[in-house]
Amino acid sequence: MLTVMGENIKLARKRRKLTTKQVAERANIGRNTLYLIEKGDPGVSLGAVFNVIRVFGLQDDFLKLAADDVLGRKLEDIKLLGKK
Repeated sequence: MLTVMGENIKLARKRRKLTTKQVAERANIGRNTLYLIEKGDPGVSLGAVFNVIRVFGLQDDFLKLAADDVLGRKLEDIKLLGKK
């Protein structure tokens, strides 16, 4: 999943014809950190990923993360109905 997210971020950068240097500077991160984000490295901070997404104007997409929790709602409904 992180690999796919990294690929999506890389594609967003390339579609905007931005260099890694431009994105890193605008996101206030190092180019190496951007490289790790684009590779889907799990050790990169969430703040760094958000800063990159913000550079692309996609921060609203980030807020949709886990917004549609179908399984969580089903589990809660079962609990509310007293079923085991």
